[in-house]
Amino acid sequence: MEKQGVTAVFDIGRTNKKFFLFDEDYREVHREYVSLAEIKDEDGYPTENIQALQEWLREVFHRILDERIFDVRAVNFSSYGASFVHLGADGEIVTPLYNYTKPLDPALIEEFYAKYGPEEKFTLHTGSPNSGMLNSGMQLYWLKHRKPAIFERIKYSLHLPQFLSYVFTGIPLSEYTSIGCHTGLWDYQKRDYHDWVYAEDIDRILPPIVSSETSIQLNYHGRRIAFGVGIHDSSAALLPYLRSEQSPFVLVSTGTWSVSLNPFVSGALTRRDLGSDCLNYMRIDGKPVRAARLFLGQAYKEHVAKLGDHFGVSNDRHRSVRFDHGIYGEIMRDYRPWFHFEQLGRSENPAVTTIPTDSYDYAYHHLLIELVELQAENIRAVTGESDVTTLFIDGGFSDNEVFLQLISDRFRNLDLRTTDASLGSALGAAICITDKDLNANFLEKNYGLKKHQPFTRKGADA
Repeated sequence: MEKQGVTAVFDIGRTNKKFFLFDEDYREVHREYVSLAEIKDEDGYPTENIQALQEWLREVFHRILDERIFDVRAVNFSSYGASFVHLGADGEIVTPLYNYTKPLDPALIEEFYAKYGPEEKFTLHTGSPNSGMLNSGMQLYWLKHRKPAIFERIKYSLHLPQFLSYVFTGIPLSEYTSIGCHTGLWDYQKRDYHDWVYAEDIDRILPPIVSSETSIQLNYHGRRIAFGVGIHDSSAALLPYLRSEQSPFVLVSTGTWSVSLNPFVSGALTRRDLGSDCLNYMRIDGKPVRAARLFLGQAYKEHVAKLGDHFGVSNDRHRSVRFDHGIYGEIMRDYRPWFHFEQLGRSENPAVTTIPTDSYDYAYHHLLIELVELQAENIRAVTGESDVTTLFIDGGFSDNEVFLQLISDRFRNLDLRTTDASLGSALGAAICITDKDLNANFLEKNYGLKKHQPFTRKGADA
């Protein structure tokens, strides 16, 4: 009996590490995942256990091959960015996988911009606002100038998606989407590494750059398998939309972070973009993607918990709230913000949260209206002057009726569509390695595409 041909994908998140098998029509036929306990780096800061991750990658893949249930023809890797794995001359890991939330000495950042700024000019060229270790290039600068003995041991620094590929191929490579995700390494105006990379001799530890669609054909454990070079998860999540949708769109991928992505812009960021907290990601062809991030899911999670405590109801109460036109109209007739958002910058941010109502549903609508106002600003920032016709929303808010009704009202000129993109970046990584054309029905068939119509304003004002 002929074994089913599949593409394997490792999708590595901060919390869950997932493994998928997809058939030739990109249908999921196998899935498993694990959560690995964090360890601490030499400074006592929590971080990924990269050794345990390596062991899990090999264990899962070798088991699948040994079971001989599937014919694995290709494998690719999707992962979060802003993370480097540093290898010595012997190919072994020489440092922990430093956490991108690890604080950097402000004096080091000031020193960097004094040499290679000014900061605004640097940001315009690199599409990378000052974000500390989240600008992964700063990790390299930090190692060179604060831990020089360790830096001298580094032969190659691999972005995490490319390291995952290296675990199996032993070939060190760099790739565009990982380089281009707010690293501070890439100059979008000259389409090359920024001058500071060469001035600091950082380029010598960055492996050759290859296309995201590169595959390495290997005889692996007696099988002929094509290994992908890995792809940044946000760029991977965008790929199925780019391959199947003809008209210009913005994708809002919602979760702990809400990331609005516009792949239909040209040119570098402007000062206006910087004022809207925009940054750049990169498409697999090296073209920029204008992006804006919002800590939406975290703010939502914190405040629905506070609503539950305030009203003495279950923290799951918000899941049953349906959009109410009457409540919406009443709020908008005398609107002022109620909620203090600790981590969301806005001009009208109350010093403290006040909830002057005895109705949970009313307070919940008020919370969503305030969050959607911020989300709408985010979307407008990346849309700019581009001819966007469609707005896609996937992730955690794609089934939130109140959120969707409010978004559809804010963007009545756009076709609003939601997708169940739980496979998101994993499916994008599979598409990237197999390079198969997608038809116009792909999103409907594989992503549960739904269309949404804005409510009638008359009903809201009644």
